[in-house]
Amino acid sequence: MKKIGLIWLAAGAFLSSVGMSFIWPLTSVYLHNDLGISLTMIGIVLFFNSLASVIGSYVGGALFDRLNPARLIRYGILGALLSFILLVFFHGWPVFGILLFLNGLSAGWNSTLVYAMGTNVDSKDSRRVFTILYFVQNMGVVIGTSLVGFVYDAGITYLFMIAIFLYLIFLLIAWTKYSSSGANATKPLNSDEKNKGKAVVPKPNLIVLFTLFISLMIIWTMYQQWDSNLSVYMTDLGIPLSRYSLLWTLNAFLIMVMQVIIIWLSRYYENYIVQIIFGLIFVTISFVTLVFAHDYGYFVVAMILLTIGEATAIPTIPALVNNLAPLGTKGLYQGLVNSWSSAGRAIGPLIGGIIIEKQSYTFLFEIATLALAIVVILVVISWLLNRKKITMY
Repeated sequence: MKKIGLIWLAAGAFLSSVGMSFIWPLTSVYLHNDLGISLTMIGIVLFFNSLASVIGSYVGGALFDRLNPARLIRYGILGALLSFILLVFFHGWPVFGILLFLNGLSAGWNSTLVYAMGTNVDSKDSRRVFTILYFVQNMGVVIGTSLVGFVYDAGITYLFMIAIFLYLIFLLIAWTKYSSSGANATKPLNSDEKNKGKAVVPKPNLIVLFTLFISLMIIWTMYQQWDSNLSVYMTDLGIPLSRYSLLWTLNAFLIMVMQVIIIWLSRYYENYIVQIIFGLIFVTISFVTLVFAHDYGYFVVAMILLTIGEATAIPTIPALVNNLAPLGTKGLYQGLVNSWSSAGRAIGPLIGGIIIEKQSYTFLFEIATLALAIVVILVVISWLLNRKKITMY
C-alpha cells in the first residue's frame, strides 16, 4: 500500500493550524468588546467549543480505523469551510457561538486525522513524524496569531475569508495527495483486516496508555493558565500586556529551536519514555518558578522552562501511543490523545478561575505544581511496573 508523504501531511497541518488560529485569539475580544457578551457567557462558549473538539477528535479517530481516512479528512475540511463561509455572513450573537461549535468539531476531527495519518507516513521514526507535525502546527499558530491583530482591524470578515482560502488549498492537497493513505484507501477490508479493528490491546499497554491520557489532560489544564489567567496576573503586577505577548514570541522561537534539536537527536537516540519524563519535569519546574514570580524576569524563566518541557514531551506522547496501539486501533488512540488534550483545554480556564476566585494566583500555581509532580510520579511508576510486559507495535 502506498504511504502518504510527510511533506504533504505537514503542509495540511500547517494550513489548518493557521486557519484555526484566526479564531481562538479573537473570540473573547470580539464577543466582549464588539457584541457586548458577558465574560461568563464567553467562558461557556469556549467550553462548548472545546467540548466539540473533544467529540470531533474521538469520532474522527474511531472512524479512521474503519473507513477511508482520505475521505474522512475531506469531510472535515468541508466542515471547516462551511463554518468559515457561514461566519462571513453571520457573525452576530448567538449565531457566532453556535458556529464556533461546528468549527470546534471540524478542528478536533481534522487534527486527529492528521496525526492518525501520521502513523502511515513513509518514515522510519514515528517520533520524527509527530515532532515535525507538532513543529509545523506551532509555526501555523505563530503566523496566524501574528496576523490576527492586523487583519482584525480591517474587519473580522477578512479573517474568515483568508481562512476559507487556506482551507481550499488544504482541500486541494487532501484531494490530490491523500488519496492512497490509510488502511482502507485502496481496497475493501477482508476478514483479517476487519479483525484488526477489533484488536485487543494488552492490559499493560492499556495501563500506560491511560496514564498518558490522564497526564495529557492535567498538563493542558495547567498549561491553559498561561493562555487564560497569566495575562491578568501579570497586568495586576504592573507588567504591560505587550510584555506578556513577548513571552509567546519567546515560546514560538524556543519551540522551533527545540524541534530542530529533537529531530537531530532522534537519528541517534530513541527512548520515548525518558524524553516524556524529562519534559514533564521541566513543565513542573516552570510552575514552581511561577509560585515565586513577582517581576518579569521570573516569568521569562518560567516560560523558557515550560517551552523546553512542552517541546520535549508533548510531541513524543502521540509517538509512544502509536507504538503501544495495535494495528486497527491506531486512529482511535490518536483520537483519544486529542480528546484528552482538548478536555484539559476546556476545563483549564474554568478550574483556574475558580481557584483564583476562592484562593489566589499563588495557590493556583502551587496546585499546578503538585498535580504535575503527581503526573511525573504516575508516569514513572506505570512504566516501571509494565515496561517488561508491554507489547510494541
